[in-house]
Amino acid sequence: MNTIHTLNELRSIVKAQRAANRRIGFVPTMGNLHEGHIRLVEVARETCDFIISSIFVNPLQFGAHEDLDAYPRTLPQDSEKLAAAKCNLLFAPSVSEMYPEGMDKQTRVIVPDVSELHCGTSRPGHFEGVATVVTMLFNMVQPDRAFFGEKDYQQLAVIRKMARDLRLPIDIIGVPTVRETDGLAKSSRNGYLSESQRQTAVTVFKALQHAAQAIKDNKLTLDSITEQAQKTLAEAGFKNDYFNIVNSQTLKPATENDKEVTLLVAAYLGSTRLIDNISLTRE
Repeated sequence: MNTIHTLNELRSIVKAQRAANRRIGFVPTMGNLHEGHIRLVEVARETCDFIISSIFVNPLQFGAHEDLDAYPRTLPQDSEKLAAAKCNLLFAPSVSEMYPEGMDKQTRVIVPDVSELHCGTSRPGHFEGVATVVTMLFNMVQPDRAFFGEKDYQQLAVIRKMARDLRLPIDIIGVPTVRETDGLAKSSRNGYLSESQRQTAVTVFKALQHAAQAIKDNKLTLDSITEQAQKTLAEAGFKNDYFNIVNSQTLKPATENDKEVTLLVAAYLGSTRLIDNISLTRE
């Protein structure tokens, strides 16, 4: 696996792959890779000939009081993991390579509506930063397919809408969440948890499972199910950000008539913000 750091290098390699008529798969990341990221590469290899992954800790999507400086930079270890997964190329640009005129002068991409709820409410500007950098990376890499984890459900919805609205010729592929043996979703932020917090963290997934079962049982209102899930998390020591039951397509609050629903949760355990989701079909 080759590692490059500049757009000029990237374009030269992409041009050669295009000339060879190879299908390009793309896995964008912020590094500090875990099994969930590697699964994206594995899925990409199933349908693509040449796999490009990027590692870029994007300052544009971090808020003023978020963990940009503390976010782990583990490029050597990440490179080894990607190489073992048979990724063909790692693109690891600097901030100056991505934003040569500075972020204040950077053209922004705003995805209305789907960006404004849930994490969009809690983290103003976050999805603008995500949509902007992903659009830039798409234009740099020019992939046929791009692969994203379903753990970041709202992010995936934002990127799908962005690609659709901007008529980007890229298939956006969602890959199911990879979990620990006890159900906790794999996440780079799990590394911030203490040993005792790690044991408590599984409560997020358990609350989702119990809520999903309650929806299937159809004995309680959606509001009651939401309240019970929030209570479960609070009693376990979490500070609730949100627990929302939504229409899987629109991400708007679900009604009793919606068949495809998704449960979205974000909660703080200490200073660590954990997110997760479950989708289900109601009968």
